[in-house]
Amino acid sequence: MSQLPESAIRFLKQLKKNNNRDWFEKNKLAFKEEEAKLKIFYSNVLDDLTKIDNIDKMKIFRIYRDVRFSKDKTPYNIHRSVSFSRATEKLRGGYYLRIEPGKSMVAGGFFQPNSKDLLRIRKEFETDASEARRIFNDDNFVKLFGNIEGDEVKSAPRGFDKTHPSIDLIRKKSFIVTRNFTDSEVLASDFKDEIIESYGALRPFFDYMSDILTTDLNGISVLKNE
Repeated sequence: MSQLPESAIRFLKQLKKNNNRDWFEKNKLAFKEEEAKLKIFYSNVLDDLTKIDNIDKMKIFRIYRDVRFSKDKTPYNIHRSVSFSRATEKLRGGYYLRIEPGKSMVAGGFFQPNSKDLLRIRKEFETDASEARRIFNDDNFVKLFGNIEGDEVKSAPRGFDKTHPSIDLIRKKSFIVTRNFTDSEVLASDFKDEIIESYGALRPFFDYMSDILTTDLNGISVLKNE
């Protein structure tokens, strides 16, 4: 399936209005039908993505919410999401797709990297951020995603100069980009192509960050198998 049916959006809209177990159980068959269509669509996205990157696996997120530690006790996610992980320890970064009425998006990047990886990224930006800026300022990258998003410290991380020319990058704690889609765009015949175009624009960013996270500041590999 190369195009999502209108019923995929319609079911999620109905679920948002009726986010309870009784309604869901009564509409379980409809859910399974829509889920089957989405899985075919996701698989087609995966097939195209493997033509432009080395992908290890696809993960479809569950519709059931974990409400144990949440104030929001509604039992179901009102979106359907999937991620695609890059293969081997040399390739960092992951591609994400969310289908949600009025809030569909593709996204990717590095969400809250561990302290060791974050320090390595910051040290790279401190040394030379020119390659990062070339990627982030690329016309097509900006057209599709806008600016790099992510939480950041207010001033400067410990050990870094708050007046450094790249402090805008150094202070970040995550490095995420998103591209939003309207419902009509999601249901259009070229939606899958737009997803793949977005992922293709992310590839240089992922490759750059992969180089950083698999080497030290001297460019020597830190991977155990090398």
